[in-house]
Amino acid sequence: MAIPLKHTTETTETSKVQLNTISLKRLVPGLIIGPASWLGPYIACVSLFLPALIQHLDADNKIKLVALFSSVAMITAAISNMVAGYLSDRTKSRFGKRTPWLVSGAFVFMLAMIFASVSTTIPLLLISWMLGQVALNFIVAPMVAWLDLAPESGKGIASAAYGGLGMALGNNGFNIIGAIFLGQYRLGFIIFGLITFIGTLITAFIVREPSNLNEKLDISTSTEKEKLSIKEVLTIFPKWSVGRDYYLALIGKLFQGIGNFAITGYLLFIMTDFLHKNTSSTQHSIQLINLIMLIFGIAMGFIAGPIADKFKLLKFPVGLSTIALGIGALSIFFLQNEIGIIIYAFMAGLGMGIWNSLDNFLNLKVIPDKDRVGFFLGIYNLGNTVTQAIAPVIAAFMISAIGFSSIFIMSFVFSIIGGISILSIKSVSR
Repeated sequence: MAIPLKHTTETTETSKVQLNTISLKRLVPGLIIGPASWLGPYIACVSLFLPALIQHLDADNKIKLVALFSSVAMITAAISNMVAGYLSDRTKSRFGKRTPWLVSGAFVFMLAMIFASVSTTIPLLLISWMLGQVALNFIVAPMVAWLDLAPESGKGIASAAYGGLGMALGNNGFNIIGAIFLGQYRLGFIIFGLITFIGTLITAFIVREPSNLNEKLDISTSTEKEKLSIKEVLTIFPKWSVGRDYYLALIGKLFQGIGNFAITGYLLFIMTDFLHKNTSSTQHSIQLINLIMLIFGIAMGFIAGPIADKFKLLKFPVGLSTIALGIGALSIFFLQNEIGIIIYAFMAGLGMGIWNSLDNFLNLKVIPDKDRVGFFLGIYNLGNTVTQAIAPVIAAFMISAIGFSSIFIMSFVFSIIGGISILSIKSVSR
């Protein structure tokens, strides 16, 4: 008896869905451990160990050198992130598209941090840092694309796991530990590099991305089609009328990131040079800020995703979370004491907790080409690395021209612009 065509089509579609999804029981733990494993060590290194080592090697030029390292990192990260997303979209292996790249990236990042730990000159440190940036983005771009493997009904939960829990642990949890190594920053580089590699291996084992050897990739093997015209190259990024909401989300991400990292990128120097704290007091304040932000981040990781899925709330909480971050920055500017630090930690913790939980989910909603998820998510997530590079450059200029107080106003302005950009998205109603 012949099988009806309709039944065959439905079966094929069901099989396709099953092949393109991973159970939340595996995906969620991986999306918590994974970003924590790369972001946490990176944040500790870029905000604590790198400034400390730069200060040790050339104290007189530390502000300019932090800006130099950030500029070089920005260029390196931008290029490597796009390349990593592009390559992982086109990879076929028994371990899936993403896993081979992110595990390799984690191994090279570990080596780069070890090289940084033994650097005795600024040029050697800069080379090690550039290598680390390349490796980091070969973790970031493939890993965030795992979000697209979540079942449709659980993408909000997956996004919250990645951003709300994983990135909360990365952004704040590791800095609490990292502050302990302020007096042993060379050892800190080594330990946190190892954490990235081991954590990424554990993540890959938990997620167990399925083989895609039988997947038909939309890539022409024809020699004539492989030669892209200039016009075709330019269409890699869609025009504004097509990608408007994606671009607004990207603008929001960039301005939010600069507003955030203008503070966190110079947190060590804010404590020592602006608030005039000693080493012990600086360590305590950094740990306090990160503890408060960690608590909020974890809380939002549990709450924000399920609420977004249930009430279809996405644009408003993401946009308003950015504005909260800017308001928090003003508290340090006006109060310049421990109360100001606590208010900043509460506002930034709430804002970053909501943002990290939902911004990737928002981006999935506005991606202009669903066949290039890894590429567009990779570009979007440049906000996690490139903005950490741009912010210190702008902040260094502001500090030199006006003084340390200017970076708090800068953080406020950039955060407000980021929030307005997110709230201007049309395809996501609320």
